[in-house]
Amino acid sequence: MKLLKQSLFAFATALLVLASCSSTPGENVGSSSHDDKSKPLDTKALLAYDPKNADKQIDAFMQHLHKVAGFNGNVLVAKKGKIVYQNAFGWANYPHQDSLTLSSQFELASISKTMTSTAILQLMERGKLRLSDSVQQYFPNFPYHGVTIRMLLTHRSGLPNYVYAIDDVFRKEHRDQKKGVTNQQMMDLLAQYKPARYNLPDKGYHYNNSNFMVLGSIIEKVAHMPYADYMMQNVFLPAGMKHTNVYSKATYDKIPTKVLGHDRNSWRYSVAQNYLDGPVGDKGIYSTVGDLFLFDRALRAGKLIKQSTQDSAYTNRVPLKNGHFGYGYGWHLFEAPNEKVVYHTGWWHGFRHNFLRDMKEDVVIILLDNMTNGSLLHLDDLFKMTGMPVIRAGAYGRDGEEDDEQVKAPTIEKKKQPVKKLKKKAAAKHTTVKKHKAHKH
Repeated sequence: MKLLKQSLFAFATALLVLASCSSTPGENVGSSSHDDKSKPLDTKALLAYDPKNADKQIDAFMQHLHKVAGFNGNVLVAKKGKIVYQNAFGWANYPHQDSLTLSSQFELASISKTMTSTAILQLMERGKLRLSDSVQQYFPNFPYHGVTIRMLLTHRSGLPNYVYAIDDVFRKEHRDQKKGVTNQQMMDLLAQYKPARYNLPDKGYHYNNSNFMVLGSIIEKVAHMPYADYMMQNVFLPAGMKHTNVYSKATYDKIPTKVLGHDRNSWRYSVAQNYLDGPVGDKGIYSTVGDLFLFDRALRAGKLIKQSTQDSAYTNRVPLKNGHFGYGYGWHLFEAPNEKVVYHTGWWHGFRHNFLRDMKEDVVIILLDNMTNGSLLHLDDLFKMTGMPVIRAGAYGRDGEEDDEQVKAPTIEKKKQPVKKLKKKAAAKHTTVKKHKAHKH
């Protein structure tokens, strides 16, 4: 009898081992793959960097870009998951003579779209929405029929750009332009005034800030919480991004950041925040170069969305420009034989940025700039020395740069007053943006 019991015990143990080994992914929640994905990123190790080991070639390039082209901002370059160069150049706040540091938070402008798309795809994976859903399913009074979440993600909705259309309303009706409006208020304004479409749904690609403002609104509706809370709980914290926040003028009278945006290549023109700094989703995320690198690593490790979902996000959905440049779900794309770079730029209220991820060679380049002076148009040598393809449309054809990235934001200066001569520094001026044209991408 004892021998029989021992045999039965051994047989049962063998069955359990066999069942464990034959489980398909996802069935065994205790599997090593599950543990790997649930294990937090080692952010301390990832962010480890000794300036003494800085890549000298990249440093020479960045010093030149700062001194000659006027780059004023922070930079991080990583290869194979290791930071090979990072630095801070210039002023965070010129009037106060505050210098930038690597912990400085920048308004990410349209780099925010990459995180909004990540949140939407998370909700899709969790069964909370489908990309084929229409906006009317969440906002019945939305006046533009036939627009789906997928069209919003790919800028194929044909929607009017709220930045222009609602700006006209605020100016004509002399509304308060200092207090930020919420996403819901902006959705209500679109429903009330019904500005004309740019195009019919799914008839073509047209980069448009309204698309991601609406996506931010859908996140709030589906998650039953503010966009800022959802992003903190489901994107920033899981990625270890401890220095990233959503700041809206609808919540804060003054955005709690020490970095000012400047326009016209002059410290005299710091751009004042206004009611358009209220809506989020298309912008509104503030972060550091280090946290953006952690965002890249969290995506690569499958911490935020599945690899198959990322593959879909990085699939081109629009006609290629100059044979190489397209757009997926919230990401610009560069495609060539054996080469793929996913990236996004940013341009809003005196901030201009590049966030580039070479998916083949695992190279990351991040440049956050708070002086819009065109310095980021001179990066060809940096691309070459890191092994990344040149990400500049003009390098591949006559069309030049992407239209939505090249029109400078017109600004108006307040009535000129006699400027006192200062021995050490010039008087800084805040400007407002008239019509806010093409200054957020």
